Amino acid sequence: MASDPAAAAPRSHPVDPPPVRRMLPRDRHEPHRVATPLELFFDLCFVVAVGQAGRELAHSLAAGDYGAGGTGYALSFFAIWWAWMNFTWFASAYDVDDVPYRVTTLVQIAGVLILAAGVPRLFATQDLSLAITGYVVMRLAMVTQWLRAAASEQGTARRVALGYAAGITLCQIGWVVMLFLPHGARPYAIPVGVLCELAVPVVAELRLRTSWHPHHIAERYGLFTLIVLGETVAAATVAVQSAVDEHEELGRLVPVAIGGLLICFAAWWIYFARPVHDHLRSNRQALVWGYGHYLVFGSAAAIGAGLEVAVESAVHQAHISETAATATVTVPTAVFLVTVWFLHSRHTKRGVVAQSLAPAGAVLVLACTALGGSGVLAAGLVCALMVAGGVLVHGRESRHGIAR
Repeated sequence: MASDPAAAAPRSHPVDPPPVRRMLPRDRHEPHRVATPLELFFDLCFVVAVGQAGRELAHSLAAGDYGAGGTGYALSFFAIWWAWMNFTWFASAYDVDDVPYRVTTLVQIAGVLILAAGVPRLFATQDLSLAITGYVVMRLAMVTQWLRAAASEQGTARRVALGYAAGITLCQIGWVVMLFLPHGARPYAIPVGVLCELAVPVVAELRLRTSWHPHHIAERYGLFTLIVLGETVAAATVAVQSAVDEHEELGRLVPVAIGGLLICFAAWWIYFARPVHDHLRSNRQALVWGYGHYLVFGSAAAIGAGLEVAVESAVHQAHISETAATATVTVPTAVFLVTVWFLHSRHTKRGVVAQSLAPAGAVLVLACTALGGSGVLAAGLVCALMVAGGVLVHGRESRHGIAR
C-alpha cells in the first residue's frame, strides 16, 4: 500500500489546516501518533447525543417502561456508537487534516446533533424520522471521505475504499426505505439494517487491512470512555442536586452518591489498568475489540442513567421498587466489568486469582441488587475492593517478577 511521507510525519496540529492534499494512508507504525483537536471536538459533540439517550433511558426506567426504554436506548446508542467508530478507524488510517477533511468531519458532527434532537421522539413515540435523518447525514459524509480515499489509492486499496463507500451507501438507502415501512414491519427490518452495517467493514477489508494505528485507536477509545464516564458523573450530580433542592432528603441520597462515585472511579481504574494497543495486531482481534466497545460505552452511559433512577427512588419519585431501581445501576455495572475483562484484562492477567477478580466482582455487584436501597453503596464498595485486589495482585506479581 502506498504511503505519503508528509501524511506520516508527526503533526503539531496547527490551527490553520495544510493545503488540500491526496488522501493517502498513514504509516501504521508512525511514532507519537495522538488524537487531534478535531477528533476531541468530535468526541465531545457525540457525547451530547450519548447524554440525550441516557436521560431518556432514565425517564423510561423510572417509569417502569423497561421494554421501550431498553429498545430505544439500544437503537439510539448503536447509531451514535457506529458512526463514531467508523470515523475513528477511518481517521486513524487516512487523516490528512486539510480543509475538505475538516469540513466533512464538521458535517458529521452536525448529523449527530440532528440525531440527538430526534432521540426523545424515538423514545416517546418510536418516531425514527429525525434520528434516521441525522444518522444518514453522518454516514453519507463518511461515504464522501471513502470516495476521496479511493480517488487517491490504487489497486486493492482502492477497491477496499470503494467497497466501504458502496456498502455504507446501500445501508443508508435501506434506512431511508425503512421510514416508509409499516410500523409493524420495523421490528424485523431494524435488526437486518444493523447486521448490514456491521458487515460492511468485515466484507470491505477481507483482502486488505486499512492502515489504522494501534496506539492511536487505543487512545481514541480510551478518550471516549473517559468522556462517557464524565457524562455519567455529571448526570448523577445533576440528579442529586435536583433531589436535594426539591426534597432536602440528603441522608437518603448520600449512600447513592458515594456508591455511584465509587463505581465510576473503579470503572476508570479498571479500564485503564493495562495498555491494550499491543493486543491489536490483526483485523480479527481489532474487530472483536472494537465491536465489543458497544457494550463498554453503552453500559458506562447506562450507569449514569441508573444512578438518576436510584436518586429518584431514594426521594420516592420513581414508580418502581427500590430493588428494581438498584438493578438499573448494578446490571450495567456488571456488564461493564465483564466486557472490559473480556476485551482488556484477560489478555494481561496471569493466574486464577487475577483472572477471576472481574467476573467474580460482576457476580457480587449483581447480588447487591437484592439489598434494595443500600444496593448502590454496596456495589460501589465491591468495585472498590476489586480495584484494591487488583492492585495487590499486580504488586505481588511485579515483586515476584523482579525476584526471578
